[in-house]
Amino acid sequence: MIDEILRADLDAPRKQRHTVTRIFHRLVEEHGADVSYGMVRYYVAGRKQEILVESGKAPLDAFVPQTHQPGHEAEVDFGDVTVRLAGELVTCYLFSFRLSYSGKDVHRVFASCGQEAFFEGHVHALRTLGGVPRSKVRYDNLKAAVARGLGQSRGRVEADRWIAFRSHFGIESFYCRPGIEGAHEKGGVEGMIGYFRRNHFVPVPEVSSLAEQNEMVEQWDRQDDARRIGARPKTVSDCFALEQPLLMPLPDEPFETGRLFTPRVDRYGQIPVRTNRYSVPVRLIGRRVRVVRTLLTWWFTTRTWKLPGMNG
Repeated sequence: MIDEILRADLDAPRKQRHTVTRIFHRLVEEHGADVSYGMVRYYVAGRKQEILVESGKAPLDAFVPQTHQPGHEAEVDFGDVTVRLAGELVTCYLFSFRLSYSGKDVHRVFASCGQEAFFEGHVHALRTLGGVPRSKVRYDNLKAAVARGLGQSRGRVEADRWIAFRSHFGIESFYCRPGIEGAHEKGGVEGMIGYFRRNHFVPVPEVSSLAEQNEMVEQWDRQDDARRIGARPKTVSDCFALEQPLLMPLPDEPFETGRLFTPRVDRYGQIPVRTNRYSVPVRLIGRRVRVVRTLLTWWFTTRTWKLPGMNG
């Protein structure tokens, strides 16, 4: 049965394959196997490599662990996950914010990885953590943050709204090199997304809404606080208890994470926003309106006039 699982993983989504822990739980829960975790781990350690060689897969790379000061650094990334949403198999995006010292992670699932989701993920993570890292936060060259690169250097031309956002929270951004070399520079969050996906999104979860999925994600985050990373003597929650008081305080004022547009209402009483068109009262034909686009709602305003948002 283990061989069948390992061979099936060769055709499974690369980031949603079985770990030893997942294989052990499936053997016990689905097949009633009377077997120890150590026995499964020993078998998989040898057999998995043999199956990889038989299939022509390259061996895994080796990494050197890093050390970090408490309260100083963090890493951010998106990872795709497959979810059965309202009966339909869809690809969503898992936002992950990871404190480098304690390994404390905060996750959020979004329907896209656009700038609104990027900002909303930060706001949720910083509120959950209760503070902001004092030094650098490592990023990929995400379009939500980077307008363009500057040759081979680490210099980046940042998006205007991202500059405003990180200045509001006091975030010091650090952009990793493109490609696999850059992934090594923020291996903590890269590895955590893989761990989280393999342990909580295998098998593919079935939910009726993203709100329901995120309730599950928050519960999984709390469960993962009790784990130990590698050979550390303390759990993630123990390390975070030491790190949390050292974070910078959050700003008093909130930040509007929605995106502002000012389209003109056409003769059909509609406004274009990105690739969609939306109807507004015909009395506004020919006038410009302010549109605030958030993840879930649209608000249309012109001076003091407001219209309840539509589900987007």
